[in-house]
Amino acid sequence: MASKHSFKFGLSEFLLIGFVVFSGIMLAFHSGGFVVNFQQVGFTALSSMQKGVSAVASGIGDTFNAVKELARLREENKELTERLKNYEILQRSNTDIKKENERLKEQLGFSLSLQEKNYPAQIISRNPDSLYSAFTINKGSRHGIRKNMPVLAIQGGIVGLVGKVVTVGALTSLVMPIYDSKCSVSARIQNTRDIGLVTGDGSVDSPLNMTYIKKRVLDELQVGDLIVTSGESGNFMGDIPIGSISDIKVLDYDSSLSIKVMPVIDFSRIEMVIVSDLHEMNVK
Repeated sequence: MASKHSFKFGLSEFLLIGFVVFSGIMLAFHSGGFVVNFQQVGFTALSSMQKGVSAVASGIGDTFNAVKELARLREENKELTERLKNYEILQRSNTDIKKENERLKEQLGFSLSLQEKNYPAQIISRNPDSLYSAFTINKGSRHGIRKNMPVLAIQGGIVGLVGKVVTVGALTSLVMPIYDSKCSVSARIQNTRDIGLVTGDGSVDSPLNMTYIKKRVLDELQVGDLIVTSGESGNFMGDIPIGSISDIKVLDYDSSLSIKVMPVIDFSRIEMVIVSDLHEMNVK
């Protein structure tokens, strides 16, 4: 039967091992090895922590600065947007003022070309019951306006007949335009000097009608001929432009020509008019 061998530490072996370990430790401390290693480990740990803290602090600082910059940019954008809006409003206002000045200059220039009394006026309302068939001006009897006084206007440097005053109040007056179906104007074809009657059909968009021009003058007429007031009706002075011929038709059942006249004044855009003294006014 084989015998079992066992290894047991005796006191002498244990003391030997302890002495060797103790000697190694003392030698290490004496050489400074453990101190240096502990310092390196501590420095590495501390520096890593400081680096992490610094990175976090730097990130927070950058984020805070970015938020501040974004807020500043938003405020600046808002201010610039408001400035641009104000600039656009100012530009529109300047444009409107320039257009108004141009219109007033036209009216003033025309007024100065008239020898006798005239009264510049502004249209302040139109008849709601019949679109553009009548309109109210801001001048009345206190300003010298009387019933049946002719009303003129100027557009694009062209003087044209608008209508006549039919009702006069203290501060305002009602004007009946020449395209009203109740308005009739004694008119003359400027080239041939033939006289007829110009009437409207009540629509601002429709041409005027000229009647009582004999067929015998057909060959002397052409589209574009100017139609002016004759001055023979007692309501309008002579040679004020009314419009131009836009169409000529021969009717078998009528001895007169059917002539369409396009007004020289665009009534849908008219804003200012001039009321003139019929008895004393002459146009240069």
